Amino acid sequence: MCRCASEEACPRYVVPFEASPAQLSGLRRAVRSQLSSWGASAVTEEAELIVTELGANVIKHVGRDVAASLVLEVREGRVRLEVHDRSRALPAPLAEARADSEECGRGLRLIAAMAHDWGSARTATGKVIWCELSLKPAGREGRMGRATAVLSAYGQLNGTPGLDLAALDDMVTDVITDLLHCLAVQGGDPEGALGRAQMHYEAEAA
Repeated sequence: MCRCASEEACPRYVVPFEASPAQLSGLRRAVRSQLSSWGASAVTEEAELIVTELGANVIKHVGRDVAASLVLEVREGRVRLEVHDRSRALPAPLAEARADSEECGRGLRLIAAMAHDWGSARTATGKVIWCELSLKPAGREGRMGRATAVLSAYGQLNGTPGLDLAALDDMVTDVITDLLHCLAVQGGDPEGALGRAQMHYEAEAA
């Protein structure tokens, strides 16, 4: 299913796939394995979530079982993920995205919040959607920045840009719940993800 673009060093990894829900778990495994081999496991969870969302977008907006490909690269302290498909229709700008879409409709907003940079472009055979994750240690400051970006986007979608502590507590609960639903819809393990998040938080808080 997977191949390296170079036999000697493998800074670029290409994963052809057919767009179907059954293929998404295989994409996540490929991402996890390759990032581990590159020593880039620090961004595995973010990369798995992003590749799941991008794969699901191909299924929804291009078609089930269409040919697509995932490309992973490591460059200048970042992991770059690209999903190529044969449609030339680019995603709508975030400012024009519908706020009342289904559970995973906030996917591009979450990608924009998690990624160091992201974008889309037409190619000779269709289009590519890409994003880059920083390999620099995030620390508490980095996590606060990402969390603030996600909550800000979520608040704008729900018309609540300003929050007191009680409202913030409610919104955090809603965000976590939505993410777990989205993970479950894609065939993931919500309880496992929640347990890992708790362990990471406790380790970093200590």
